[in-house]
Amino acid sequence: MSRGRLEAFSDGVLAIVITIMVLELRPPEGATFDDLFALWPKFLSYAMSFAYIGIYWVNHHHLLQSVHSVNGKVLWANLHLLFWLSLVPFTTAWMGEHNFATIPTAVYGASLITPAIAFSFLVAAIVRVPGHPSPLAEEMGRDIKGKISIVAYVLSVPVALVVPVLAIAIFVAVAALWIVPDPRFERSAVAEAAHHDGGAHPS
Repeated sequence: MSRGRLEAFSDGVLAIVITIMVLELRPPEGATFDDLFALWPKFLSYAMSFAYIGIYWVNHHHLLQSVHSVNGKVLWANLHLLFWLSLVPFTTAWMGEHNFATIPTAVYGASLITPAIAFSFLVAAIVRVPGHPSPLAEEMGRDIKGKISIVAYVLSVPVALVVPVLAIAIFVAVAALWIVPDPRFERSAVAEAAHHDGGAHPS
């Protein structure tokens, strides 16, 4: 199966996720700057989540450039990832609505753990597609940033229950870590292109 349909569907879902989040940014009831400034928790929550969804979109795109075909396991792994990402608007709205209170912030941190793990499952499923060259598996095995991110998200949950501001700092730091797309995907895409040009075909 071609990767094109998978990527198009994923792009559509992520676009809807962002749309749902921005719809939570309702204008203030008043007409003063104080009324506008009172919305800063919602805006900050939205900005963080927008950055996270954008990061997933960019890395998802680069990841799929490293493959020429997908199978059923990849499709389900991709749906698994999209399911967890579709919950981010809910936790984003809850956290912003309650001004980064401890429990909503902790739940937001938990909602970042699951898509990070799901993305790792997607990578593993792609690597196992028959016909992919060994350099792909070697590149995908070097997931230092992914492991660091999951550990940071896990730590953010108990931290949020004590010092929510510190948990927010962890969220921002991890997002900053991923602003530059994962170079593994670019290298694996080059390896895949070289393999494909060499005449190899999927089984």
